[in-house]
Amino acid sequence: MTTSCLDTPVRLTPPATTRLPLVCDSPHSGTDYPADFGFAVPLAALRRGEDTHVDVLWADAPQHGATLLAATFPRTYIDPNRALSDLDPALLDGPWPEPLAPGEKSRLGYGLVWSRLDAQTPLYDRRLSIAEVRSRIARCWRPYHAALQQAIDASVRDFDAVWHLNLHSMPNDAYARLGKVSAQPLADFVLGDRDGTSCAPEFIGLVAQTLRGFGYSVAVNDPYKGVELIGRIGRPGLNRHSLQVEIRRPVYMDEVTREPHAGFAPLRAHLSELMGVIAAHVRESLALRAPG
Repeated sequence: MTTSCLDTPVRLTPPATTRLPLVCDSPHSGTDYPADFGFAVPLAALRRGEDTHVDVLWADAPQHGATLLAATFPRTYIDPNRALSDLDPALLDGPWPEPLAPGEKSRLGYGLVWSRLDAQTPLYDRRLSIAEVRSRIARCWRPYHAALQQAIDASVRDFDAVWHLNLHSMPNDAYARLGKVSAQPLADFVLGDRDGTSCAPEFIGLVAQTLRGFGYSVAVNDPYKGVELIGRIGRPGLNRHSLQVEIRRPVYMDEVTREPHAGFAPLRAHLSELMGVIAAHVRESLALRAPG
């Protein structure tokens, strides 16, 4: 679980069949906790920040022509789904050398570098040095973004299009953690397209319809709309479609032990089937755009 360094911050699995402009990334499933983390909470509590097993749930994606990336480092160490400016200055032992713009997630403690596990639980008993945060950016955040951008750029270069799935899981108490009240229970899946701006409506509609056909409940942009990665990648007007997919953790694992339960295998099979549906959609879209 704990590592002395992060020699491989990103694990990339290339397509196992004919390549499609289909890129899947799991930025929060990492479980290699660096030895220099220096957190002040029990590791079992810290692991609540993981999207544990999400990379395994989607491991069949390359069998459908997709490129699959996964972070190996934990999001609580540094979060690749946050902008570099989304950093709480109160966490630091000195002034940050560039302008900062901490957002709502930083206010809650879940910014670029987490400061809290929840409203009552600070993650550290110290302030972080500028040097150590810069090191985390250089060793983890930048390599992850570089690998993902390379996969996106290759798809755009070779196909003039890309379909991107940003893969996550969510705790059963997601509304409470976000400080929100909902009259509806948390859905099994939450699909985020930043209020219709990051992918074509037919793409998110296809994913939602397929998941509902498997018997899962599906919500759109509630409570998660998508953050840094899909906002940067998604340009549907340029045929660059980016969709965030959140899975409610109790569907496939015990949130306390982090161990998969009997729902894991059926969910993984459904996600493989979903990838087949998405791959067919991508092939059809490419054929419709082909000249002649």
